[in-house]
Amino acid sequence: MAVSSSSSLLLLFLVFGFAAATKDVLLGGKTDAWKIPSESDSLNKWAQSVRFQIGDHLIWKYEAGKDSVLQVTKEDYVSCNISNPIKQYNDGNTKVRFDHSGPYYYISGEKGHCEKGQKLTIVVMSPRGGKSPTPGAAISPAVAPSPAEVAGPGPAVAPAPTSAATVLHGGGVFVAIGVIVAMWLF
Repeated sequence: MAVSSSSSLLLLFLVFGFAAATKDVLLGGKTDAWKIPSESDSLNKWAQSVRFQIGDHLIWKYEAGKDSVLQVTKEDYVSCNISNPIKQYNDGNTKVRFDHSGPYYYISGEKGHCEKGQKLTIVVMSPRGGKSPTPGAAISPAVAPSPAEVAGPGPAVAPAPTSAATVLHGGGVFVAIGVIVAMWLF
């Protein structure tokens, strides 16, 4: 059967709408992850398992007044310098939107916590070819360096494995299959 033009437009809208979806990610996948870790570099190991893209949000949950989140330069990250943050958050429910690709560096604002491992490097993936983000565009995992590469001194961490499912953000594989099935049914 032939697909009507209005059905085709609706399907294209749905495909690009789902493929361009951003995600909210809770730090460490749990509400109490922003604390002095029991294992050195555990927050960075977690961060390598998540493929952040432009527009995604990272959410920290912590006790307001007892800790804070500082976005800092690479140099301040390495030296745990809390005196000159790029941005400071202390509300206990911090939600940060990634507006560009590349590394972001975060440390605890509580004196001594960073030195004990309460720090995090996030790498936001670049769109394929380094161009501005296009809704529905696949992201190339090879474009951005791993947190281990941008974090400076410390133990080397192998990059997280990737698959076609991680490259297509927002369930793009399932949307594509759904579109094919829907077109076949029409």
